Amino acid sequence: MRLALPALFRRSSPPLVGVDISPSSVKIVEIGLGSKTAMRLERYAIEPIERGAIVDGNIENPEAVADALLRALKKSGCRARHAAIALPSAAVITKRITLPAGLSDEDYELQVETEASQYIPFPIEEVNLDFQVLGPSAGSGDDVDVLIAASRKEKVEDRVAVAEMAGLTPIVMDVEPYAARITIDHVAGFLPNHGEGQVLAVFDIGQQVTTLTVSLDGTTIFEREQAFGGNQLTQDVVRLYGLTPEEAEVKKKSGDLPDNFHRDLLGPFVEQAALECARALQFFFTSTPYTRVDRVFVAGGCAVIDGMVEAVFQRTNVPAELLSPFQGMECAPSIRERQLRVDASALLIGAGLAMRRFDA
Repeated sequence: MRLALPALFRRSSPPLVGVDISPSSVKIVEIGLGSKTAMRLERYAIEPIERGAIVDGNIENPEAVADALLRALKKSGCRARHAAIALPSAAVITKRITLPAGLSDEDYELQVETEASQYIPFPIEEVNLDFQVLGPSAGSGDDVDVLIAASRKEKVEDRVAVAEMAGLTPIVMDVEPYAARITIDHVAGFLPNHGEGQVLAVFDIGQQVTTLTVSLDGTTIFEREQAFGGNQLTQDVVRLYGLTPEEAEVKKKSGDLPDNFHRDLLGPFVEQAALECARALQFFFTSTPYTRVDRVFVAGGCAVIDGMVEAVFQRTNVPAELLSPFQGMECAPSIRERQLRVDASALLIGAGLAMRRFDA
């Protein structure tokens, strides 16, 4: 089965569920047409994945991941059967190349395969390969810029298998940063002047990794991942209170921890997270021609920790706010808005995948 990568440029008109498979959880999002706004959040769910089921982005236990996906679908009441899934950026090789304008699709495919073989460190028959013509090249009016994306077939097939085990049919295979960019562009549309001319930084503080994405006028100008996330806090809870990792996760979310937790663990974790964000932003300044960031958004499961946004603002000295992927959307009656405020920032990728339905 050939799934296009990044397949992010095609319209997907039927109901579509965005499936974000991360090391710690499966997140699903379904977005439909609104009656008063362009889009409506129909349903979503977040379900934890058995520890060790995903290691370094590789699905080691497909049954456990599929079980979490099934629970999420059942919990949300989702009946959509078409799915958009994403690969982690580490599993995908992307390259921008220049080709002559005006070629047929078949000619572009042949050219892309020839060019891709220069950049892919394994046989071309072992990869899923896709491309997108981005537009005229700045260097020549007779050429176009083309984005190539390639991933080992087993990486794609593992995620397809999980979706199919849960009764879904994958019709879009995306790449996580591209899916996140759809959400970022959606949120930017609600800024003054639709965010035009503003340098926007998004920190996605996940379970194991913090990702910085900097964009300007709809174009990603910088990306950086660093090994820091909520798992560090979980391990601190395990060490200090003698709990299992599973118990620590549950008690972190419920708040059922001793009084010294905030002082001895949570406060230092928030400060360290903000410091990591400031360091990443400084790296952006020193490694690019840009000297400013106009606004910071904080996303990910750790974003809603008390004091996190404020700490990021203090460390970066840039106006910071919590990112909500569903800004300007209606919500279905079944959505509990109080819970959504807690969960929304963790749905950055899932929301972007769900919005693939509306791609022109």
